[in-house]
Amino acid sequence: MTDSRRSISHIGFLGPGNYRHEDPFDGLEKALSLLEYGEKLGFSSAWVRQRHLEPGISSAAAFLAAGTQRTSRIELGTAVIPMGYENPYRLAEDLGTVDVLSRGRLNVGLSAGRPPHLDLIAPLAFDGDWSGYDFSHARVLRFVDNLRSNPLGSGDTLISTPFGPKRPRLEPCAKGLVGRLWYGGGSLRSAAWAGANGFNLLIGNVSTGEETDDFFIAQARQLETYRSSGGGLKRVALGRVIVPFDSADGATRRRYRDYAAGRYERTLSPQGERRTLCARDLVGPSEEILERLFADPILPHVSELRLELPYVFEEEEYRQILEDFVGRIAPELGWVGLPIGEIGRNEDNRASHETFSGDKP
Repeated sequence: MTDSRRSISHIGFLGPGNYRHEDPFDGLEKALSLLEYGEKLGFSSAWVRQRHLEPGISSAAAFLAAGTQRTSRIELGTAVIPMGYENPYRLAEDLGTVDVLSRGRLNVGLSAGRPPHLDLIAPLAFDGDWSGYDFSHARVLRFVDNLRSNPLGSGDTLISTPFGPKRPRLEPCAKGLVGRLWYGGGSLRSAAWAGANGFNLLIGNVSTGEETDDFFIAQARQLETYRSSGGGLKRVALGRVIVPFDSADGATRRRYRDYAAGRYERTLSPQGERRTLCARDLVGPSEEILERLFADPILPHVSELRLELPYVFEEEEYRQILEDFVGRIAPELGWVGLPIGEIGRNEDNRASHETFSGDKP
């Protein structure tokens, strides 16, 4: 049944990381357990969103630091961190630490622009008048420059440390992390900027409708723009909401179908002033999902697929979805995961990451 035109070599999943307001530990622990389970199933990567003012992961760096100690092989990623609320220097220290702890498994997805809930959070996060605060791509580039850990000051600048005089630089220096930076693209402008500045590209099931009401046409134009702007040799990860229910019971199948039905109307026309376009969720038996994936015009142009898990399900349901996807769908897309006995750290993979050290994104 495998379609020879599809060659997906990397399969990841994006977990929600939800919890009940009165018991955050339970939800965060389950989210960490899901990382472990994904690794056991052979997934190539596991990603988390960073969300503010919601009962979910508000600090991707802190959460993934814990994740580095619960996993050994799977790549870990943020999809995405809005830079508007972040200090470009301190974030580089935090994520550099996470990457070192992971032994080079971290992927960092970022976004620029006015961050969500600004009127509520800005008075708490910023000093003085924040109305003219810089939320542009410049903040992202400052973060990148900090990650390079170049010496600070003039050529003879030294600082006193317990180990003697040292050249000041950001520590720890996470070699190779600059080559594993991603930008969340959803418009022609963001795709062009990501390509021109050497970022890998994250695209998903939400896009901006520019001169078209067709989701796939809009996303295809963005991907073409990204590659023609300098991203031709970079990684592109495609995200889709995929919910197979082959091994689920009847009640769970109905709940999955109801979830998709409740989101169907938003796929029929552009939403809001930004003309947001949404792809349909892929919910059903594996054969049905594969048929729709084979009809996806973007899939033949990427080699990495990210399974985006819905927010509203339970831990055992997420595990069922991941297991059905790996066992029934991923192999038909050309993906070959590591056998369970070979889940240890892949040294060749680590070496391939480290060759990016010093690259300019």
